[in-house]
Amino acid sequence: MVQKKLTEISGDKEPVKEVIKAEELAKKQREISVAEFFAKNRHLLGFDNPRKALLTTIKEAVDNSLDACEEMRVPPDIIVMVSPLEGKEASVADRFLISVEDNGPGIVKQQVPRIFAKLLYGSKFHTMKMSRGQQGIGISAAGMYGQLTTGKPVKITTRISPKKPAMYYELHIDTKKNEPEILKEEETAWDKDHGTRVSIELEAKYVKGRQSVEEYLKQTAIANPHASIIYFSPESQKVDFPRATKDLPMEPKAIKPHPYGVELGMLMNMLKETKARNLQAFLKQEFSRVSPRIAKEICQKAGLFENARPSRIATQEVDKLYKAVNETKIMAPPTNCLAPIGEELMLKGLKKEVNAEFYAAATRPPSVYRGNPFIVEAAVAYGGELPAEELVRVIRFANRVPLLYQQSACAVCKSILETNWRNYSISQSKGALPTAPMVIMVHMASVWVPFTSESKEAIAHYPEIIKEMKLALQECGRQLALFLSRRRKAEHEAKKKSYIETYLPHIGIALKDILSLKEEETKKIDKHLKEILEKHRGSEHDKDIE
Repeated sequence: MVQKKLTEISGDKEPVKEVIKAEELAKKQREISVAEFFAKNRHLLGFDNPRKALLTTIKEAVDNSLDACEEMRVPPDIIVMVSPLEGKEASVADRFLISVEDNGPGIVKQQVPRIFAKLLYGSKFHTMKMSRGQQGIGISAAGMYGQLTTGKPVKITTRISPKKPAMYYELHIDTKKNEPEILKEEETAWDKDHGTRVSIELEAKYVKGRQSVEEYLKQTAIANPHASIIYFSPESQKVDFPRATKDLPMEPKAIKPHPYGVELGMLMNMLKETKARNLQAFLKQEFSRVSPRIAKEICQKAGLFENARPSRIATQEVDKLYKAVNETKIMAPPTNCLAPIGEELMLKGLKKEVNAEFYAAATRPPSVYRGNPFIVEAAVAYGGELPAEELVRVIRFANRVPLLYQQSACAVCKSILETNWRNYSISQSKGALPTAPMVIMVHMASVWVPFTSESKEAIAHYPEIIKEMKLALQECGRQLALFLSRRRKAEHEAKKKSYIETYLPHIGIALKDILSLKEEETKKIDKHLKEILEKHRGSEHDKDIE
């Protein structure tokens, strides 16, 4: 009937061929390259405006340099240069050449093109240990941004040994295929024994202030006191951030996931992919802190046979296993996979860059979210030259990397807002940061930091993370409250003493008039009153010490 109507409408003898929409749409479907996706959505990587692009490029290059030097176990010596280029075309943004040089181990020549011109290529994604880089996106995305805005390639000079020649590369990224294009590859002369220098030309905007390159490097020096950073600004000014210690942070060791926090779907995948022959061996081999005794206890609580094949466990049994894991008492995860700054170095870094009257720091014991171990550290600096009638300044770090953007979206900010600072004698309005001459510094060290986006600017609001941050802040708050209490008491005593010293001569005169004393006797009374005053002050001082 439908076909007959189509024939009548067309006026043709032959029926019109029916167009199938699904088939037409299917012809338009094609695979999207990850590089092509991020080229169109570069705001996800932190390249949404020229000012931010400059900082993100330097941040990614410096993070890679610090990681490389620490893996080689050498104190990092990093040189950062931002050079304005002449003859630039008229545009909203200026054109700059960014160059970051380090004394790390260098890169073998086969890996250079993929590291700098292929997105999602790296060695740290599947490794459970603390590192600044995670996804293998950062530096290649910076090169792609430079290519998109200026058309110029990424230039790399690297050397792995004084016995090997330095190699020079110029690279483009093929965004359709997410593959590197080598424009130039040659040996070159370089006076360094080992290290890497990356140069990227891009359109950017240079600004000063709280979200500037200099502020980022200053905060990096606070969190990495073992690093020496030299910065050459576009005004040709040299800014030196010397190292505060020669001791390198503890080298993190790769570990296996902790059973606590592992999600049900992840557990199912692990059971399918494991090479362990039985369930007990699976629990012992695939997780950290699970001994044969703990593995046996988990199997008993789940009502599962210890020698069962992991791949054959049904979905219902996986659910029982998941519940049994969370009901079993398991030791906290090992901390050798993390390299926290430490209370002593946090205070040393703060004192180097912030001139204050009081400092306090606290490092929490290790905890777990989604099977990933993490440690939260916090520090405060109070008084001194810090402005009194302003909101506190918040400095955020994740794996020793400063976070300068999206403060309000970060778990650090949420933790500070949820902490009742009035309990520690600090003024705070409802739903706002406290108002005080104070700097609050929070650092999260983890094998996998849960950032809210690929640009790595804010930490996600996991309840376990916020809880640990609040506990660390409360510990610092208690130390600060004790300091403020003692200071108020000292000020009160000084005020009382000033009253006594003010009226002491008048007391002597009054006694002289009342008792008709001679001058010598008046001096004796003054002397005794002063002795009483000194004795009283000494006893109060002793109480403060106790």
